[in-house]
Amino acid sequence: MRTQLKAALGLFAGTLLCMAPQATALPGVAAGDAARTTAAQAAPDTVARAAADPAYKILVFSRTAGFRHSSIDDGITALRALGTANNFTVDATEDPGTFTTANLAQYKAVVFLSTTGDVLGGAQQTAFESYVTGGGGYVGIHAAADTEYDWPFYEGLAGALFHSHPAIQPATVEVEDRAHDATAHLGGTWQRTDEWYNYRTNPRTTAHVLASLDESSYTGGNMNGDHPIAWCKDYRGGRAFYTGGGHTDESYTDPAFRRHLLGGVRWAAGMTNADCRPESGYTSLFDGSGTTGWQQAGPGGFTLADGTLTSHGGLGLFWHSAREITGDYSLKLDWKASGDDNSGVFLGFPASSDPWSAVNNGYEIQIDATDAADRTTGAVYGFKSADLPARDAALNPPGEWNTYELRVTGERLEIFLNGSKINDFTNTDPARSLRQGHIGLQNHGDGDDVAFRNIRVKQSGTSPGPRTGRVTGVNGKCLDVDNSGTADGTKVQVWTCNGSAAQSWTVATDGTLKALGKCLDVSGGGSADGTRIQLWTCNGSGAQKWAAQSDGTVRNPQSGKCLDASGGTWNDGTPVHLWSCHTGPNQKWTLP
Repeated sequence: MRTQLKAALGLFAGTLLCMAPQATALPGVAAGDAARTTAAQAAPDTVARAAADPAYKILVFSRTAGFRHSSIDDGITALRALGTANNFTVDATEDPGTFTTANLAQYKAVVFLSTTGDVLGGAQQTAFESYVTGGGGYVGIHAAADTEYDWPFYEGLAGALFHSHPAIQPATVEVEDRAHDATAHLGGTWQRTDEWYNYRTNPRTTAHVLASLDESSYTGGNMNGDHPIAWCKDYRGGRAFYTGGGHTDESYTDPAFRRHLLGGVRWAAGMTNADCRPESGYTSLFDGSGTTGWQQAGPGGFTLADGTLTSHGGLGLFWHSAREITGDYSLKLDWKASGDDNSGVFLGFPASSDPWSAVNNGYEIQIDATDAADRTTGAVYGFKSADLPARDAALNPPGEWNTYELRVTGERLEIFLNGSKINDFTNTDPARSLRQGHIGLQNHGDGDDVAFRNIRVKQSGTSPGPRTGRVTGVNGKCLDVDNSGTADGTKVQVWTCNGSAAQSWTVATDGTLKALGKCLDVSGGGSADGTRIQLWTCNGSGAQKWAAQSDGTVRNPQSGKCLDASGGTWNDGTPVHLWSCHTGPNQKWTLP
């Protein structure tokens, strides 16, 4: 487990069961500041966190071969002060000769501070590429985007290059990510004055945008209303952070901007984690502006302030009642524990005013890093532990924000923590389904203070449309409708693939498998081993629902059993039937 987490928790081996009842009950959602904060919060140079970062070094490079910013000296001074307060050492240089493989190896991150033009030679570029691909960090500040236009590697690293800029003026910065350490201290919007760059390309498709400009708040923006101004990305093995701010001398005495820089340095240097994968197509379920569409089940509740939901009392559940999520989807949300705190995110449960309904009918993804393996952070509570080494490497300690992505495909749940995959679970319980139900946040009890921000879901575009083609199984044979018959009860079998309509199946979005206008059906809705699988008029019943699994099997959720080619020889004409899942070759299928 990470050093910071150990220090913060004092190696406390918690034994709290996630759903153990608590004593004090507090009502509903407390009235806090329901609106997102519209001004940046000032922050000191020292990060308030559980444990100090280990000592490390960064290199600040500020060579210019074009326009030279007067603020460079102020930037170096600010970075040195941040280093003194946060346990890192700054070496500042304008000598490209420092870019050798041996010299760069001592630094956790290299900061390009308003560099301009061509600043590195070929051998130096090669050394820097090797540094980044070996896991090194990059921080670009302002005119770092006005640098090395003929070096494709650098353009990809920076994310976008300079196009033009209007006059220095105030503008509204819209903070899109309030979990990354560079922006977590800010409100939903940030009012500041700077020289606002336009870029040649939009980095949104290749980088994770942390903040963007409201082009209606100033004059001269030319990026058609989508104007990223700060972003991060994982790049060829390394980490890259860029901010467009920092032209003015005053930027470097602004506490909020200094804290922004510190977060970029810490992330690039690997001192904190974040989900820096590109993100688009998500719909907000909670953006910090209010809780319309949410309900509290059970005691306790959540306080809404500064665009953040913070749990109090319990044991209860704050659930999104306005929308049942069905099909394949990706749920993302940001969370932060203040100490040894307990909470969880629930998926796939029916609408209910009883929080225990979510426990008994859904799945909980745990937030509590000190409990048993199957009920600690990243676990599917009571069912499957996270990959603990991967979890520990990705987890930020108490006091810092973390981001979950909970990705549901069929009945498969993949759990990502700060962009790293830490769990892969498949539901095999016929009484539960990850693909249909509500989502909720647990308020565990008095003293368990966990905060949440930016809850969003991506459904359209994640849920695949109907797919048509052959279904292949054991010995490369195809799932086949006997003699192309269409009568209810027609036998379904395996047969040498021949491209006929009897072997053309449509995987529908409602979970059915269709051929010749009818559905693959479990006879009588049975669940006994050996129950006949047949063709039947589509009727929407559970006997006609099928879910592809990550292990290659195709399961009927109603019965909890698998589509199986009967017997042990599997010649042409071998019928398929229902059978207990065992992942043998006669239960492995490839769908269109």
